[in-house]
Amino acid sequence: MTTGTSSPTGPAAPGPSATPVPGPRQLPLIGNLPAFSRDPLGFFARLRGHGDVVSWRLGPQRALFLSRPEHIGELLTGVETQYRHPELGWAFKLVLGEGVVTSEGAAWRRKRALVQPVVRPRQVRAYAETMTDCASALAGTWQPGQHIDVRREMLGLTQRIAVRTLFGTDTAGREDTIGPAMDTAQAAIGAEFRGLTLFLPPWVPTPGRLRLKKAVEVIDSEVNRVTEERHRSGVERDDLLSRLLAARDEQGDRLTDKEIRDEAVTLYIGGHETTGTTLTWAWYLLSRNPEARRRLADELTAVLDGRTPGFDDFKELRWTEQIIRETLRLYPPVWLMTVIAKDESTLGGRPVAAGTVLWASQWSAQRDERWFPEPDHAWFPFGGGARACLGARFATVEAVLVLATLAQRFHLDLPAHEIPPKTGLTLQPGAPVRATLRSA
Repeated sequence: MTTGTSSPTGPAAPGPSATPVPGPRQLPLIGNLPAFSRDPLGFFARLRGHGDVVSWRLGPQRALFLSRPEHIGELLTGVETQYRHPELGWAFKLVLGEGVVTSEGAAWRRKRALVQPVVRPRQVRAYAETMTDCASALAGTWQPGQHIDVRREMLGLTQRIAVRTLFGTDTAGREDTIGPAMDTAQAAIGAEFRGLTLFLPPWVPTPGRLRLKKAVEVIDSEVNRVTEERHRSGVERDDLLSRLLAARDEQGDRLTDKEIRDEAVTLYIGGHETTGTTLTWAWYLLSRNPEARRRLADELTAVLDGRTPGFDDFKELRWTEQIIRETLRLYPPVWLMTVIAKDESTLGGRPVAAGTVLWASQWSAQRDERWFPEPDHAWFPFGGGARACLGARFATVEAVLVLATLAQRFHLDLPAHEIPPKTGLTLQPGAPVRATLRSA
């Protein structure tokens, strides 16, 4: 396992060339859409084989695929100045609304300023106990020799953590209401992105869209119910929702209830599936690397000596964190990013035509052997620049503390066969991840 510890925060010197080279053969009207839809990761690997800046088409969209970290760094730091985010589809907008992820310009700057304090390190400290309490409760249900579905267990765990940190510990059990609706919503976004429905008008009533509408109704009802309870009680609590309700902008204005709903859903999705997926892949990698698992056990004994970890242990669990970071390199939950060039955009000092869609893939860049043994140069699972993921610290602390809590008590023995990744809203295992529990 490598030990990369930082992501690109600014553009380095441009690479040898930012001149686009042609990619695979394109079909009339639909361009490279069929090849991309069949196997996005394999398609990205083929694009990378053509060069560092490759031209292709997703349907009618003129696109460039970037592989050099220097160019990706320019893209990450150029958002809001040279680039804008594309419309991410009807499903994405229906679920996330006008939250900090989907907003642009002044609206984005206002919302980021309001949401960022909610997930700062000193606020994350307050949620560490919930993270380890939920992990300890799960470990209490496990028995040596038991067979488990790792992905189901990890997603169930992070779902409980997300609900309780977002809505408060008094909402224990509400995950059974909001969880399935969120699962439907996340699946719909992933399916839309891979298929032709991305280009369908919003009024086309596909079966998937009808299911999504019902799921969003459940999500909205649940978030509104808890928000109204907070308004009625007037009691300030220590959960994320209460912090959003208390936030004020420079003019002293609060977030509206609709804005609260959008940010709450964004925080839930960011704190549930991405972390649950990371933990699933971490167990998979540990089962294939006995030496890394032995070092993990040694560190847990030295730092914790059998006690439940707390927030202050996070900085001492260095190898545990490296396992999480290496997992994020090899299996980044967010596996691609796209932006659209504005007028007078440039890349590597060369002009990029306005309207061109620029693509970069964490999966592709972070597995490119050219950038090792210096993996920091091409590590950006949380994005970068001004629009880097606000919840990166929360997610990293959660993954480390949960892994430490569970790994103290159990080994997860997985079959030796390889599990391929599957693209969706996040990078999920493409086959069941089953394990046999063994006492640590």
